[in-house]
Amino acid sequence: MPIHESRPTIRIPGTTSHTIPPRAGHHSHEGTLRYLKSGAGAPLVLLHTVRTQAEHYRLLLPLIADQYTVYALDLPGMGYSEIVPGASYDEPAMRTGVERLLTELDLHDVTLVGESMGAVLALTTAADLPERVRRVVAVNTYDFRDGIARSSLLARAVVSGVLAPGVGPVIAGVEPKPALRRILQGGLGDKSALRADYVDELLQVGRRPGYPTVARAVYQSLPSLIAARSRYPEVKAPVHLLYGEKDWSRPSDREANRKLLPAADFTQVPKAGHFIALERPDVLADLLHTVA
Repeated sequence: MPIHESRPTIRIPGTTSHTIPPRAGHHSHEGTLRYLKSGAGAPLVLLHTVRTQAEHYRLLLPLIADQYTVYALDLPGMGYSEIVPGASYDEPAMRTGVERLLTELDLHDVTLVGESMGAVLALTTAADLPERVRRVVAVNTYDFRDGIARSSLLARAVVSGVLAPGVGPVIAGVEPKPALRRILQGGLGDKSALRADYVDELLQVGRRPGYPTVARAVYQSLPSLIAARSRYPEVKAPVHLLYGEKDWSRPSDREANRKLLPAADFTQVPKAGHFIALERPDVLADLLHTVA
């Protein structure tokens, strides 16, 4: 694995850290992928949200390790996966990273669980690899106009600045702790669910050389995540759509996805926001125990 300037500050009992090297051949923008592994049982893959990493699932991992072998992926360029200059961070490129995990580890009968951006990638990966995916749990799919800018006026101002021509890269490189904390709290019904050590960990990752370019590109990828909704009807595996009552998506956004996935189960979590893995990991764990 490439030598990184920092290591995770959060330790999750029972988990080990692993890497997947770039594939040989003509994949010049592929980098090393990092993932966490824990538990025993059928394979379950966790895909994180915008601006987070595998540790996003720190509270969920111990709750499901008795029933699943869990793989929590750092999406390309995020967390401690390698940052490759010139790499794309649109939906197809990020999906390729997910598919590398499934194919390089030769996983079958996989339960794919994604939150936010990860939920979109879980669905499109299932569309691409039906022979490997057993089930999809899609939590608060991030596939609607404005995205995280709906979190708060502060989030709208910051994201607009990051996306602006000229000054955008500069703004992306400046991430004050109070601003990041408030933006993330805008995705929670219970603001106390955002732990201080998790914010510190995200800020450490944000200081990795090249990370501001990744962060800006991920915000710029929203149109490709919206476009990916056209793939949802291709998913053959059973799907469970899970939404927080106070998620940034509107009821019309949720209903539109229910129409694209008419056979999907649907659950709405009262009072919860966008980051259910932080706020209500028990709900996710109970669901995953039920469908195992």
